[in-house]
Amino acid sequence: MEFYAELLEKWNPTINLVSKATIDEIWTRHFLDSAQLCDLVTREIHHWADFGAGGGFPGLVVAVLLKERSPETKMTLVESDKRKATFLRTAVRELAVNTDVVSERIEGLTPLKADVLSARALAPLVKLCEYAERHLAPSGAALFPKGANHAEELKEALASWTFKSQEFPSKTNLNAVILKLGDIARV
Repeated sequence: MEFYAELLEKWNPTINLVSKATIDEIWTRHFLDSAQLCDLVTREIHHWADFGAGGGFPGLVVAVLLKERSPETKMTLVESDKRKATFLRTAVRELAVNTDVVSERIEGLTPLKADVLSARALAPLVKLCEYAERHLAPSGAALFPKGANHAEELKEALASWTFKSQEFPSKTNLNAVILKLGDIARV
């Protein structure tokens, strides 16, 4: 992770991968916050997709951790911003992780059939459910870190979607949770 942190600090001034206000908190605010998602996956996975990957959070952090724990697991990072996708490709190559970077809009992708799908600070839950329904494998799980308004987002999403959900407290923010959703279907 040290090398990843160095890459991030080198590229950040040029393409704003993370807020300047949080770059000094990289280990807790970004790395630990991302790594905690791995603890919520309790079964073997073949394909993990991360949408709105940006600076690689949480997807690239997870890919680095999976390199040791589950090297056969493929990670797909989806990032429509070409500059950020270029950073991700460089980091993937330098970190030698089993990861593809896709620089397209989520809506235009062929369904990925991922076992796990994640997205951090990308969209409201109602929109994330739309992405998850299209791109998750039938028995897949979606992991969405959410902030203090997570209960409101859940309520709004349940007006249009059905799903099984679990809430896990964030290890990095007392007001945040990680929502784990499955069996996502439009009402």
